[in-house]
Amino acid sequence: MGNIRTSFVKRMSKELIETHQGKFTTDFDENKKLVEEYSTVSTKHLRNKIAGYVTRLVRNEQKNPN
Repeated sequence: MGNIRTSFVKRMSKELIETHQGKFTTDFDENKKLVEEYSTVSTKHLRNKIAGYVTRLVRNEQKNPN
């Protein structure tokens, strides 16, 4: 079983990817800095959750381009 993410994390991640296309990569640390810059997330834990999901979405998009 994998991690279950809240709808807030999923929604924020998708919005960030759509509004800042091409900025996010498959590198978690780089995405972490970009999430902090582009969003108003207040806690480190939530920032890391969003950055991790963004990284996962970018990797899946590169693996399976539609």
